[in-house]
Amino acid sequence: MSENTTTNGGNGLPPLTAGSHNRRIGIISVVVTFGGLLFGYDTGVINGALKPMTEQFGIQALGEGFITASLLLGAAIGAAAGGRLADRFGRKPTIQYLAVLFFFSTLGTVFAPEIVVMVCARFFLGLAVGAASTLVPVYLSELSPTERRGVLSGRNEFAIVAGQLLAFTINAIIASTMSFSWTWRVMLAVCAIPAVCLFIGMFKVPESPRWLVNQGHYDEALAVLMEVRNEDRAHAELSAIKAEAEAEASLEKAGFADLKTPWILRLVLIGVGLGICQQLPGHNSIMYYGSQVLEMAGFGHQAAVVANVANGVLAVVGTGLCFVLIDRFTRRQMILTGFALTTLMHILITTTQWFLPDGTPKAIVTMIFMVLFIGCMQCFLNMPMWVLMSEIFPQRLRGLGMGLSVFALWIMNTIITFLFPILAEDFGLKGTFLMFAIIGFLAWFWLYRYAPETHGRSLEELEQSFKAGNYR
Repeated sequence: MSENTTTNGGNGLPPLTAGSHNRRIGIISVVVTFGGLLFGYDTGVINGALKPMTEQFGIQALGEGFITASLLLGAAIGAAAGGRLADRFGRKPTIQYLAVLFFFSTLGTVFAPEIVVMVCARFFLGLAVGAASTLVPVYLSELSPTERRGVLSGRNEFAIVAGQLLAFTINAIIASTMSFSWTWRVMLAVCAIPAVCLFIGMFKVPESPRWLVNQGHYDEALAVLMEVRNEDRAHAELSAIKAEAEAEASLEKAGFADLKTPWILRLVLIGVGLGICQQLPGHNSIMYYGSQVLEMAGFGHQAAVVANVANGVLAVVGTGLCFVLIDRFTRRQMILTGFALTTLMHILITTTQWFLPDGTPKAIVTMIFMVLFIGCMQCFLNMPMWVLMSEIFPQRLRGLGMGLSVFALWIMNTIITFLFPILAEDFGLKGTFLMFAIIGFLAWFWLYRYAPETHGRSLEELEQSFKAGNYR
């Protein structure tokens, strides 16, 4: 964009002109999305670290489930609590506190002498992961201009999958070059580096102007907007934020008593169902246990850790394709197509495991279908499900509805992650992926029946439609 280029502002705002303020917000988004990178790395690093860790600790499938799922249980609590902490202390200091929690929890996992300490350290690490999953998108959306909100907020999703790819790649390098028994500690230790970068970088990042307005700090909010907007746009946005904050202050927020209203109860139950369905394909089990799955398919340990990098690559590619497709197709089209494709991949993995003889071709074919599964999940399901959940709730219901939906999502993630190594040990890959195929088949029909369509409809229009019982 040239210096003379302007972008029309939304809602009658003056145009957003090019200049140093645009570069400034770009730099800020890079710093803040280190939180997303940490999210991705911490959830992905266990993929390569788990086997050598469990061998050193002498634990079986049940212990693997506890170690992996403990982070997710912490994330569920962190996601629920993060918003309230940020509302009280501010977006900027809360993200800095999370960086400190990331750092010291990482040290706890690196130096854990036994499984109990490891589980506790990963639980606290999960608190940071869950809170970051809530706060980073909120901060970016509150700081970004309307015209660039989608692109800037989307950087966090890229940072998450990039963090997972980084974890898989570093795991592969360490597994290929180091042979001592505590290589897993080195894999985990790398996470401390982006935590330090996030903590230091946040000193140069401003507070959210929206939070400052809510606290009555109008001069400080204007100063922040002047950093990231041209002058006339900054003054206009401050007035708009003030008006919006006053309107929200007069709006009564929904509580659990509102669930007695039939259409509100149904909408919240749909949101919770969407959160649960988002986890039912079991993609996070591959992101957490992919190396173990490839070993069970027939790869050696080192080869499995290296081959697992392909999952991270397809996750990044799939996310990029999703940005291209998400506004060209409706939410229901994306989601139903995604569930059909991921269920097909489950069936193909099951068929491969059942009918191909053991050996290298069987392992390679399984890997191909597993990688395609991750690509389909990221391209058609992951982001559209999150977008749909965020769009179905009217403003008054958003806190209650999204809180319950995201909590259900994290809890289902925890349950599946805990059970996956136990199921894989008892039923093998063919039995486990057959279960995922059956669940995906049933979930597709539930989504076809109950998932609303929000594409191209305003929040006000959706609310009136839901009140009338029309969800399409």
